[in-house]
Amino acid sequence: MSTPLATGSIWTFDAIGTSWAIETAHPLSSVARDAVSTLIERFDREWSRFRDDSLVSSLAEGRTASVPAPRDADAMFSLYRELDAATSGAVNPLVGDALARLGYDARLTLAPWGAPQPAPTWSEILTWDDDHVRVAAPATIDVGALGKGRLVDLVLDAVRSHVDGDAVVDASGDLAVRGAPVRVGLEHPYDPTRAIGVVTVADQSLCASAINRRAWGDGLHHVLDARTGAPVRAYAATWTLAETAMRADALATALFFDGGPELAASWNAEWVRMRTDGRVEWSPGFSGEIFS
Repeated sequence: MSTPLATGSIWTFDAIGTSWAIETAHPLSSVARDAVSTLIERFDREWSRFRDDSLVSSLAEGRTASVPAPRDADAMFSLYRELDAATSGAVNPLVGDALARLGYDARLTLAPWGAPQPAPTWSEILTWDDDHVRVAAPATIDVGALGKGRLVDLVLDAVRSHVDGDAVVDASGDLAVRGAPVRVGLEHPYDPTRAIGVVTVADQSLCASAINRRAWGDGLHHVLDARTGAPVRAYAATWTLAETAMRADALATALFFDGGPELAASWNAEWVRMRTDGRVEWSPGFSGEIFS
């Protein structure tokens, strides 16, 4: 729930299974839109575990043990190292097979076929350098903890290379703002018609995560503890403000676990999170407003 720019143009479209809205001070040309579409297609073809032709699918299925390193590999995997350390292993880029066991698989069957199992220790299986990403055994990479944020950053850079002035890139609640500030409501995870608070986003990014998004079956959802392979139960939703969307997205995941607030403090990031019992917590000095 964001307030649009006072003036400007809005381009909406669907990509990577979600809705996008790009607001700019001036309309984007067809060349700019093609550049954004090409960028998103490239990222999806490399990182989507829902595509048979993606690089990560080829590693998961054992068709190869090594693929050319995507240009985002080092940035994302290096940040995963920080998430892993901060959450004592709860966040792990090899959680894809654990998600699939619970039904959140490449075909979106939403039908569990096994009990929860921990994700493998990713530092023992996954390695990368400037040229290649390698796995010591077939494993499903899932960059859902920060990948959409990374893509939002890339799209914002592409947009700003083609048009000057205010810009907002919003990928269904994960957004980056440059220029005029945008006022955003923090959607209640149990009632999308309500907000638990508001915050003004100015030259930074806001990302959110909630267990009611991508939820199915008997209490199953997409936010797993990699150490157990089971969905988290303590928190219902998180929101974070950070310098980049990738960091905000990463923190929105980390805040479901112990260590998340400490990581946010080390990055000078603001946050809010709601427990499953409805209690709301927020960072010291949070610049927004939380409704009582």
